[in-house]
Amino acid sequence: MIGSSEILIIALVILVLFGAAAIPRFAKSLGKAKKEFQKGLKEGENADEASQEASERKADGAEDGE
Repeated sequence: MIGSSEILIIALVILVLFGAAAIPRFAKSLGKAKKEFQKGLKEGENADEASQEASERKADGAEDGE
């Protein structure tokens, strides 16, 4: 697990390499990426639920036809 001292060192290295102006842009892009990832997860869950419901309806229809 990463401790607070490691996070501080990583933050300082990023500050030195990219400069102070790049940090807000990086944080903004990280936030957008997180939002898109969560949106994708929700869409995947909705698709799974829809396919499960469709397969249940198909199974119910097969039982009724027998």
